[in-house]
Amino acid sequence: MNGTLRLRGGRVIDPANGVDAVRDIGVRDGRIVDLHPKEAVGEDIDASGCVVMAGGIDMHTHIGGGKVNLARMLLPEDHRLNRDPIALPTNPLELASCGHCAPGTLATGYRYAEMGYTAAFEPAMMHSNARHAHMEMGDTPILDHGAYVMLGNDELFLQLLAEGRDFQQIRDYAGWTIHAAKAMGVKVVNPGGISAFKFNQRKLDVDEEHTHWRVTPRAIVHTLAKALHELGVPHPLHIHGSNLGVAGNIESTLATIEALEGLPAHLTHIQFHAYGTEGPKKFSSAAQRLADAVNANPNVSIDVGQIMFGQTVTASGDTMRQHANAGLANPRKWIGADIECDAGCGVVPFKYREQSYVNALQWAIGLEIFLLVKDPWRVVLTTDHPNGAPFTSYPHLIRLLTDKSFRDEQFAKLHPDVVAQSALGSITRELTLNEVAIMTRAGPAKLLGLKDRGQLGNGAAADIAVYREHANRETMFTAPEHVFKDGVRVARAGVITATPTGGTHFVEPVFDRSIEKVLAPYTEKHLSVSLRHAVIGPDELCRCCNGGRLLPTACFTTTAN
Repeated sequence: MNGTLRLRGGRVIDPANGVDAVRDIGVRDGRIVDLHPKEAVGEDIDASGCVVMAGGIDMHTHIGGGKVNLARMLLPEDHRLNRDPIALPTNPLELASCGHCAPGTLATGYRYAEMGYTAAFEPAMMHSNARHAHMEMGDTPILDHGAYVMLGNDELFLQLLAEGRDFQQIRDYAGWTIHAAKAMGVKVVNPGGISAFKFNQRKLDVDEEHTHWRVTPRAIVHTLAKALHELGVPHPLHIHGSNLGVAGNIESTLATIEALEGLPAHLTHIQFHAYGTEGPKKFSSAAQRLADAVNANPNVSIDVGQIMFGQTVTASGDTMRQHANAGLANPRKWIGADIECDAGCGVVPFKYREQSYVNALQWAIGLEIFLLVKDPWRVVLTTDHPNGAPFTSYPHLIRLLTDKSFRDEQFAKLHPDVVAQSALGSITRELTLNEVAIMTRAGPAKLLGLKDRGQLGNGAAADIAVYREHANRETMFTAPEHVFKDGVRVARAGVITATPTGGTHFVEPVFDRSIEKVLAPYTEKHLSVSLRHAVIGPDELCRCCNGGRLLPTACFTTTAN
């Protein structure tokens, strides 16, 4: 069979190229091409009655690294074979792998591909743990992958900032860290708060000083956002803000946007940062205020971190907030961990309940944000897997966003105080399939600088999902008719048909390598891995990722030496 494929007569929805029309899609050697109508092809597929989209991209999902494995170990009951019939698959292409809240690497790749996703990005990789994170993602079949390295709570960064070091030195430290960890960008978690927790500080607001370093989250956020902007990193600073989950934290969120001073940034799992203190329970939705701020600041993008009802596990680098939430664990057990004062993590099992006022309001707030922010290119569909819910809940979430009658039906089941106080019932917007394609494909690709992903134009990677049109969007998006990864069919009607190894995305910023003169004495004095072993080389990265392709994203600067 030659390496060509034609998908005939499907409704192609490709927002990146302004396409929503019935047309053919041609594939040759893993890339999308124009095929002559009479050209003989290796496979010709009738896609009439189907919607053809690019493969889905999840830009914020915890699928690799230390905290993910801690979550798996903490919940052995989530991995028992008698609870997961897919754990012993009949499909000979699938190896046994289980787990619902924190599935194993193999199950993660299978379940994503079955829904039409072809790429997923780990949002919180510690540099000291980067090799392991890359190995774990490399063990996840089918999916392209990458990660954002954590900065803003490591002691060297805070020391440089506290000492008033030259900004270029801090910028070069950020560039070196991205290079060394082979990352897609930088994530800051509770800016300064993870470090402050180690000094027995239990909260740190945007303009509150770190008890030891005497720096503020405002300064941390602004400095890192400026550093990435000057380095030319495509994905802007990925911000997990201050006071996650705390009533009234909308003020911190708005202050964080203000701290950016127009610099580009991405605010992650924003549902957990959009709470007010109105009402008798002193816990209310601030979704409208958040949406107004996002609508007014085109430099800001968000992902939502929608919660869904049921059992999950929260796994976060935010040790301060996870310690505060440990008393709410269900089942009642939790883990806190740290590596070399580089960052931390907390793992707390949690069950979201419909009849809990707080949980029901969180559910409503997430949906309100999706529907109130006007520009779909700056909103990414996520559940912050597994923190808000497992990623397998995406089809249900899409139905909630595209079907108001279904949404109202689910809303009516909730805690009565939430129904009475939330604005969700009055919102009439229903997302279109074009908007769904933006939030799950074209938008994430644009925000990550993936020029040949998330789209179906000539020359793009042939990552394609073919969904049978169905009025019930949950049914439609659960098991596409065909899923192709680089032109290879990897799933058909919910069954895995091939398990290729995905590629590893990373950026290579230009920075002044003399920063290593600062790093060397610090590393020698404080860390267990020497500087000469800290940088992951391309050959090593390829070995980490089971021989997968390395996919560097161009990155440049006009200001670095």
